[in-house]
Amino acid sequence: MKEIKCPKCGSVIKVDEADYALILSQVKTHEFDAEVQKRLAELKKQMELQQQNDEQRATSAHQLALSEKQQEVTALQGEIQTLKTQLASIAKVHSAEQEKAVLEKTQEMNERLQAKDQELVSMQHECEMKLKFANEEIERYKDMKVRLSTKMLGESLEQHCYNEFMRIHPFFPYAEFHKDNDAVVGDEDDKATKGDFIFRDKSADGFEYISIMFEMKNEADATKTKHRNEDFLAKLDADRRKKGCEYAVLVTMLEPDNELYNTGIVDMSHKYEKMYIIRPQFFVPLITLLSQAMKKSLDYQRQLAEAKSQAIDITNFESKLLDFKDKFGRNYQLANEKFDKAIKAIDSSIEDLQKVKEALIGSGKNLRLANDKLEALTVKKLTAGNKTMQEMFKALEEGGQDE
Repeated sequence: MKEIKCPKCGSVIKVDEADYALILSQVKTHEFDAEVQKRLAELKKQMELQQQNDEQRATSAHQLALSEKQQEVTALQGEIQTLKTQLASIAKVHSAEQEKAVLEKTQEMNERLQAKDQELVSMQHECEMKLKFANEEIERYKDMKVRLSTKMLGESLEQHCYNEFMRIHPFFPYAEFHKDNDAVVGDEDDKATKGDFIFRDKSADGFEYISIMFEMKNEADATKTKHRNEDFLAKLDADRRKKGCEYAVLVTMLEPDNELYNTGIVDMSHKYEKMYIIRPQFFVPLITLLSQAMKKSLDYQRQLAEAKSQAIDITNFESKLLDFKDKFGRNYQLANEKFDKAIKAIDSSIEDLQKVKEALIGSGKNLRLANDKLEALTVKKLTAGNKTMQEMFKALEEGGQDE
């Protein structure tokens, strides 16, 4: 028996091993699911805020630059118009003696006008370049969510994930990340399959607290037949179960335009237990998130493993007990059938004996009546109404008296 102490009232409750294991499982599942959902929500919110901030900054910078340049253009146009007005006014008012000065002033104004026009053209070109750059930055950020970095494009998706793990390996000194090279046949089919990579991590005392089956899927742009991410989930779930992994993760470049997979970590546990779909840039964050969540439940996992070990002994005992009960039940059934037959035979015999008894009782009554009639029989009754017989019996009685 195990004891559970209430943290509020301090009372102690005793439960058996099975109930204790069930409680541990429920506590672990509840706390872990809550932690995972919390972390997923935080990560998704951070990504959304980051995207909004980047887009707002790019848009604000672009609008500010356009506004400033527009103000400058407006000011230049106003200055040009002022100069033109001044030139027209000077040409009308001043005399011929001033024509030379007017011409000089006109030439100066034209030169300044040309310079301003050139400056305006440069400013317009600069605004167009900044607008183009801002649009490219927005598109690049959107594309960054579904595409790999320039360095990664030259290597395979599997190699990229392996390199990413080796980069963070110092933070997981007891972890393993290796190719799944052993094809295993499942219980439901005869086809041997395997995943791509398996991640396992242990505590310092060697207790394995997390395991993840990874499947990597990349598809070239020139591929005619486009696959969907959900096409690979059933096999991934089967591979996870075959290799005894707790989680399954699909790292995918498929469906690049599907915003469901571009926004962050996608939880697929509503279709397959403990399964996630991610883009390559979330490979390291997901490992970190799951590992931190599972470390918090390490004590519960140890207790659960111990409870499972005890449950195996109990299961073996129960299987032997069930086997004994099954064999005993068959023997009991055979004996019970024979007993029922014997009881039926006895009941039949009792019924026959009862009939004999009733017949004997009826015969006894008849014999008793006959005896009573015999006892009541006398010579007088026999000779009543028969004078001849009365005289003969009377003569016999007299003869006997004479002797």
